[in-house]
Amino acid sequence: MIGHSCRHCQFVRPALGEPGPVFAKDALAKTGPDHITMKRSADLPANPPPVVGFADYYVGGFVDGFHTHERAQLSMFMAGSVTVTTHEESFVLRPGQALWLPAHTLHQATCRTDLSFQVIYVDPDFPGVGTLPCKMFDASSLIRGLMDEIIAMSFEFAMDNRMSTISRLLIDEIERAPRLAERVLLPADPRMRRVCEAIIAKPGDGRDIDHWAREAGMARRTFTRLFQSQMGMGFAAWRRRVRVVEAASRIATGQSIAEVAFDLGYDNASSFSSMFHRTFGVSPRELRTNSPMAARL
Repeated sequence: MIGHSCRHCQFVRPALGEPGPVFAKDALAKTGPDHITMKRSADLPANPPPVVGFADYYVGGFVDGFHTHERAQLSMFMAGSVTVTTHEESFVLRPGQALWLPAHTLHQATCRTDLSFQVIYVDPDFPGVGTLPCKMFDASSLIRGLMDEIIAMSFEFAMDNRMSTISRLLIDEIERAPRLAERVLLPADPRMRRVCEAIIAKPGDGRDIDHWAREAGMARRTFTRLFQSQMGMGFAAWRRRVRVVEAASRIATGQSIAEVAFDLGYDNASSFSSMFHRTFGVSPRELRTNSPMAARL
């Protein structure tokens, strides 16, 4: 078996006697989102090749709770936005960005909007895979093309010289791709993690550090010291990062810059744009214009 033992692939199990797996996007047109079930290992061929992939669609608001895969997972997002949370980090991904998760990485996916995406699953014993860490990056045109080639093949394709070369090149390109800074660290302490998850869920919440220290059941000084120790930055700096990461996703998916600024607690769009530029090195307007998917969507 492919070793995929969770609900993340969003296939619909075919009715008895029907050929092959049915993708969620096709089922949506027939039955609506309430009738979707997730793909199971039993829906895959018995002996799939070491690298397989597909393209599909998620409904906005869908949450795939914490789970793991026995294979490494490469996800690339075509349209929409998704938050992926691991034990250590939270990623907000927008069109044109990709996320590599090593095999057995515990993670949760939350669809912020309707989401079109591509997924490649790679056997952990495939050359080069074992050394790749969790990584968010912009999907280059070469990476997108290689993913397209793999997805175009059936699950039963033979790993001939051509497909082996394509798959090896994909792994090489993932390794070479610069890691994006648009991620948010999460603390190990469960009290502080609850606070951080609450802020990530509502990044415009302006309640001060005293409130959040009380929520964690700590004195302000203890909270401040522990936060710095676990996160490598102060609470205020971490919250600013949460806000600009959130802003990047909203802007890239079409929300106005002014609306995003006010929603996230900034007094005006100018101060927001300055903070955004200091964090990412580009203005919000440049981010929207230069999105890697701009020419493809």
